[in-house]
Amino acid sequence: MTIEAAMVTGRSAELAPLISIVGTDGSGKSTVSAKMLGLVSSYGAAQTAHLGLRSGDLGRAIKRLPLIGAILDRQISRKSGQARNKNERIPDPLTAAVIYIFSTLRIRRFKRMMTLRRKGVLIVTDRYPQIDVPGFYDGPGLSAARAEGWFVRWLAARERRHYEWMASHVPDLVIRLNVDVETAFARKPDHNYNSLKQKVEATPKLRFGGAPMVDIDSCLPLETVLQQAEQAITQTMAKLGREPSAASS
Repeated sequence: MTIEAAMVTGRSAELAPLISIVGTDGSGKSTVSAKMLGLVSSYGAAQTAHLGLRSGDLGRAIKRLPLIGAILDRQISRKSGQARNKNERIPDPLTAAVIYIFSTLRIRRFKRMMTLRRKGVLIVTDRYPQIDVPGFYDGPGLSAARAEGWFVRWLAARERRHYEWMASHVPDLVIRLNVDVETAFARKPDHNYNSLKQKVEATPKLRFGGAPMVDIDSCLPLETVLQQAEQAITQTMAKLGREPSAASS
């Protein structure tokens, strides 16, 4: 199926509700999305979906390799960082291909999620693809730096079209968890401080196609964050005409 055909199919299908939990690393996305699954499950069959690249986990695993781990990690970080800089060019076709491969893994997970929605399964996502901030933070990896050479330009254009298709499926609710960089780094000390800082600064720019959005200060106690998230989801479900099942009430 072509990308264009998939876009038409996705937009015309009857889809179950989609709740997305977004925010930088250390904002509590995974915890909140896992906790909210119980609430959403009271409205019908529900599942969580992680829509991140998980490239950070791979990078940290590479760094732990004996002897060559630190060297490989520095090289990968330098090249991937260059691809995020709009004043630079994508370093080489190999780097572009690696970035594109990671994007295809996200696209596959997104398509699996869409299949579940078409079957009536409610979804709570940890992260969500976006096109507001290219180069990182769940945006297209090849759309920030300059793409030079026909192969790199082809990969960049194809990846961009995939992200535009994913972003065209606007969530029914986005819960945006806001956190300061010091708190995020205290929670995720194995992450790069400057990378966390970039994400914290980019968080307010994420619009997700104008999706209904609720901002929550995730520096607050977890109980308060969960209460606010539950309230937002309950209100959204009511607007969608969804009621909790009798068995769960």
